[in-house]
Amino acid sequence: MSDMTAAAPGYTLTARLLHWVIAVLVLLMIPLGIVIANEWGGPAQTFLYNLHKSIGATLIPLVVIRLLYRLGNPPPPLPDDLPAIQQFAAHATHWALYALILAQPIVGYIMTSAYPAPVPFFGLFNLPAIWPENRALSEQLTTVHLYLGLAIAAVAAVHIGAALFHHFVRKDRILMRMISG
Repeated sequence: MSDMTAAAPGYTLTARLLHWVIAVLVLLMIPLGIVIANEWGGPAQTFLYNLHKSIGATLIPLVVIRLLYRLGNPPPPLPDDLPAIQQFAAHATHWALYALILAQPIVGYIMTSAYPAPVPFFGLFNLPAIWPENRALSEQLTTVHLYLGLAIAAVAAVHIGAALFHHFVRKDRILMRMISG
């Protein structure tokens, strides 16, 4: 490990907060989506659907804010000794996650609006429909929503695995700069 790697700058508090809030919400959505899609919720099924919709609605502005923040505040550079292919993989994984976690709730919102079904926001109010009723489209988007969810799970697993690889195998600061800055 080079001196530059050991002293690699961390992420800002804002970037870290947005990262971890979004990460927790996305990691909640994966098992929640599996439960509701398979109708394993029993008497809590409606509550779980509404929670899923509420978290999805919350993710849209959070991801937009995170993207805008990242564009104005580039992340710290990767270690100089990181091979080019790993640097490319890191950037590709990050941008794939951004695209997927922004597209997924938008697809879900359109799908729900086209069904049509309400999009409650944590029991406080219902969000307005953003698409006219179209059951055929809603059914097609249900499949898209499923595959986007699977893609998010796969890319998130790669992202988490890479962070753990950096921490435990490479022993660099990649993970710690997102935890403690």
